[in-house]
This record gives sequence, C-alpha cells and structure tokens, in this order.
Amino acid sequence: MKKGFKKNIGFLHLWLGLGSGLIVFIAALTGSILVFEKEIDKAINPEYYNVTTIGTTKKTIDYCTDILQKQYSIKKITRIYTYNDPARTMQILGKDADKKAQFFSIDPYTGKVLATTPQESRFFVVVLSIHRQLLMGDFGEIITGSSCLIFAFILISGIVLWWPKKMKNLKQRLTVKWSASFKRVNWDFHSTFGFYSFFILLLISLTGLSFAFSWFQDGVYFLADGTTKKPSAKVENPTKTDPKLNHTAFYQSIYNTADSIFPYKGNIQIRMPIDTINSILVLKEYSEKTIPNQSSAAYFDKYTAKEIEARPYESFSNGDKIRRLNYPVHTGSIYGLPTKIIAFLVSLFALTLPITGLLIWLGKKKKQKSKS
Repeated sequence: MKKGFKKNIGFLHLWLGLGSGLIVFIAALTGSILVFEKEIDKAINPEYYNVTTIGTTKKTIDYCTDILQKQYSIKKITRIYTYNDPARTMQILGKDADKKAQFFSIDPYTGKVLATTPQESRFFVVVLSIHRQLLMGDFGEIITGSSCLIFAFILISGIVLWWPKKMKNLKQRLTVKWSASFKRVNWDFHSTFGFYSFFILLLISLTGLSFAFSWFQDGVYFLADGTTKKPSAKVENPTKTDPKLNHTAFYQSIYNTADSIFPYKGNIQIRMPIDTINSILVLKEYSEKTIPNQSSAAYFDKYTAKEIEARPYESFSNGDKIRRLNYPVHTGSIYGLPTKIIAFLVSLFALTLPITGLLIWLGKKKKQKSKS
C-alpha cells in the first residue's frame, strides 16, 4: 500500500512538474530579481530616491502637485509617497490628459522634478507584471496562481518521495555526491537541496497564493479571525458632490492631520480613490519597527480633506495583521538583508528545479528505452 501511494505521488510529482515547469521557471527568475528590487532600482535610478542637497525646509505637497499639473499636464494625482528620511525624494504618481500614469521624482526642498517616466514602462513594474500575470492580465494571473498551487503540492510530494525508507539512509539523502556521475549529481542536487529549501519555498508559494486567489485569503482570515468576512479597506466618502472649496493646501493638510493622528516617525503614503464612491486612504508606516509593512490607516474626505476615520495598526484584526505580513514574507524582506539573501538563493534554486526534474525524467526515459 505504501509502495502504491508513493508511486502515485511520484506520478503526480512528475507530470505536474513537467506541466508547470516553464511557469515555475519564469516565476522563480522574476521573483529572484524582485527580492532586491529597491536596492537595484536605487543603484540604477538614484534620481528617483535621493536629493542632491538636503535643504532646511520642505515645500508643501500642494506646491509640488501644482508644478506637475501646470508643467506636465497632470490631470489627476493618484498616489503621493513621502519619506521620513531627509535625503529621500518625494514620489508622485499621476495621470495625464490621455489617462496614462506618469511616475515623478521631486526634490521636496525645491519642488524641482528630478525624473519622470511612464509608470507602465518602469523596469520593475514590467518584471512584477511578468511575475504575477505573465503580461496577460487576469488570465495570466490564473495561470501563475494555479502554477503556484501546483508548485506547493510538488514541494510537499517531493518531501514524501525524498523521505528514506530506512533512517540509516538519511545521511545519504542529506548530501550531494559530487564525485558521482552527472545523472547522480543531478538527482542529488534536485532532491537534497529541495529538502533544504522546502520550508522557505513553501512559505513563498503559500504567500503567493494570497495574491492570486481570494478564496485562499478568505481561508487565512477564517483561521485567524474565525470568519471570512474581512474588514473593509475602503471607506465611503461622506460628501457626495464637490463643493468646490478653495483649498490652498489640500494634500498638505491631509498629511499634517495624519502625521498628528499617529505620533510616531514613519513614511506616509496618500492614496486617492480610483472610483467615485470611496474616500482618500492615508497609510503611515512604523519606520522604527523591525518588521516592514506595519502601517496605520486614516481616511479623509476627497472633497473637503476632513478626517473621516482613523485605524491604528494595533486595532487591526489578526487576519489583517497576517495579510500585512504576506508581502515581506513573500519577498524575503521581513527581517532585512539576511532573509532577502535567503529568499534570493532559494528562488535561484527553484528555477533549477524544472530543469533538473526534466533531466531526471529524460534519463529514466532513456533507461526504459534501452531496456526495451
């Protein structure tokens, strides 16, 4: 019975691996690049991150947005990123008259635009789109999500196949016999390092499923909160029509209020609603927290700039807090450089799995052919 079970597991492991191999390779390759997204982008495009000279006082956010509207014909501001680090630039995302998103880097001390590029042509935006959607939109996301689910099964089934029949053979399974034939080295490399990287790769796969499938995220909330009903991340705007108020510091007043509501140091992000119903969302991240992506939220009227609701991070449900951990766990940024290096190395190893797995299958096929 055990032999039959392992044979069936081996059959599924093989054919699911061959079927999803190309997608796994692409996801692992792009994922390994995305691990060091910020570091690489800062090195290639420093003008998007650092000012040349740190000034004494910063221009208001509205001063900077006015420049974009007047000089670059930006019709709608969608996101504003401000940073606690005095050397950092302000980053603004806006849409022009053709409704195309443009990404700007601005010196907050002078209001000067240091760099600009279409959002969709940014290198890491393209890499992320390949990683999540294969540049195929929602259909591509179904493909990558399904492949991620298959990969999680392949990892678990791989452990079942790797597990030795007798514990005295365990030492042999934990090492690669580099002096052996290529066929043996390839098998050892595939299975042994698959064992060592199993837990990290499984975590990356499971957190990837949260991005792809709402049912998986619902399951996480159910386990954490006892319900699949998630607290809404959106708040309906109380003012239904624009009263055309004369705001000279609209964004700055929102920033100042959010900064005072949550009296700790942290980067602040202002997100304008993409629809006509909801309000402005402001996120303030805890800069001094060791784990990233821990942000409090506040909501503001998109017409009057008045505060609607504040949600400190401490008030979030367990499900929400776990969801916030999803991105840093998936990218390996949860504990900074050490975990990033681990995520990078296991991602590089993951892209070899379809190749070494294919070679194992071809070797067995050749052996069977020679016997016949």
